[in-house]
Order: sequence, then structure tokens, then C-alpha cells
Amino acid sequence: MSAAKNKTTASLVWFEIPADDLERAKKFYGALFGWNIAPFPGMTAPGAENYLHIDTGGPDASPDGGLMKRAHPQQPITNYVSVPSVTKFMAKVEKLGGKVCAPKTAVPQMGYFAVCQDTEGNTFALWEMNPKAK
Repeated sequence: MSAAKNKTTASLVWFEIPADDLERAKKFYGALFGWNIAPFPGMTAPGAENYLHIDTGGPDASPDGGLMKRAHPQQPITNYVSVPSVTKFMAKVEKLGGKVCAPKTAVPQMGYFAVCQDTEGNTFALWEMNPKAK
């Protein structure tokens, strides 16, 4: 199969970096890559202070990300891949031998995500844009 026939519209759209010390990680990534890391404007939900926006400063197609308080000691960086349907791609993950670790979850007025694991034990997330998500 040629690469052209195997083309997909799925692309990396977001990433999350877990950290034990948000200020230390913010300083490190800011100094290393020149990223601007700050709270989300207007975000007031409980725990919002433990999730910061990473502006990578790249071209519009470059993904931004989140810097978050680490939930458990082995929590890895999570990459989010844009897909047309989280539900369909969850089924595809399982058909190909991967597994769904966290089910389809709404991010109100933004979209849906699900966390999956590939056949090598790596985790990643699927992301579906949908402004009607509840």
C-alpha cells in the first residue's frame, strides 16, 4: 500500500504534560522552548489553578497544550489526535488490538475525548471537535 492511499486527516492537536511542581515545570519549558505558559483566561472551575495553557508560539497548525498537576506517579505525556468520530475510532483501536482506557468524555462546548492505549502500551487520546458537546 502506498503512503498516498494510507493518508488520514488525523493529526496531533493538543498535548498534556503532567508535573509534580507546576511552577518548576513552567519555568523549565518556558526557558527551554520559549513557550508562554499561563492560566486559561476566564477559567474558574474548581482545580483550574492546576491546569495551565501552553502556547507553543508556533504556526497556527502547531498544537498547543496543557501543563497539569500529575494525577499519579507514572502518568505520561498525553498526545491528542483529531478524529472525525471518537466513537468510531474507539472501536477501531479495539479492533486493531489496542484498548480504551477512559471512555468518551465531553468537554462542554468544545468536543469529546477518549484515552486509549496502543499495542505497545503507549497511551494517547482521541479528540473530536463538537461545539454542542455537553
